[in-house]
Amino acid sequence: MKLKIQRWHKSEPPSERELRENLADEGLSPYTWSNAPGEIYGKHYHNYDKVLYVARGSITWIFPALKQEFATRAGDRIDLPRGFVYAARVGPHGVICLEAHID
Repeated sequence: MKLKIQRWHKSEPPSERELRENLADEGLSPYTWSNAPGEIYGKHYHNYDKVLYVARGSITWIFPALKQEFATRAGDRIDLPRGFVYAARVGPHGVICLEAHID
């Protein structure tokens, strides 16, 4: 898996059901997590590939190795490869995400 950010292309934000169906079509079983406004994840990585959709709110992904930040909002998808170091900052209205792991 390669790092990839895919923006939501429709004018209306997606429903959580629509995002779950997108992941299910790929054979993935997502779970939901959320964070309050302004929460921060320090630099870290995972030992698995991660696929994530922002269902509501926003979150900014920080990629130290790339020296870049990407703000994501409802419907945006991010594919994070295992071992990829990143941090994140939750937006002003909090965030709800759907996440699935690929071992």
